[in-house]
Amino acid sequence: MRIDAFDRAILDALQRDGAMTNAALAEVVNLSASQCSRRRSALETAGLITGYTARLDAGKLGLGLRAMVRVNLKDHAQGPDNDFAGFLERAPEVASAFSVSGDADYILDIRVRDLDAFADFIHARLLPDPRVSQVRSEIVLKTMKDRGALDLSGL
Repeated sequence: MRIDAFDRAILDALQRDGAMTNAALAEVVNLSASQCSRRRSALETAGLITGYTARLDAGKLGLGLRAMVRVNLKDHAQGPDNDFAGFLERAPEVASAFSVSGDADYILDIRVRDLDAFADFIHARLLPDPRVSQVRSEIVLKTMKDRGALDLSGL
């Protein structure tokens, strides 16, 4: 799907406020509400909009510790016995997980209550996993930027 300036404006506005009504969106992008509705629907159908979420304050919700954890696996064989992705999916502490290039196989974004909960996740769940060979962790001291939105200006 080719997107134009109006589509980019719609996507940009929805990244900032996914709960925006079509009427409010129409004011922002200078189209009618019905045109915004049709375009929004087309962007959803094309898969450019994959869903709508609320951004939550993890600290205020009691998840005050964030860590980036680099994981190396013992081997990379496929199959049910080596389904590390399944482990990650079942681990509520893992907010995001990325298969990466470089010196780690995966980078995990971990959100937990405190250092004790983090230690419990690492020592009781991650390290005992037979697929895991090495874990290296960095505790996030301060979030400098966590925008979560894409820069659409170059499209």
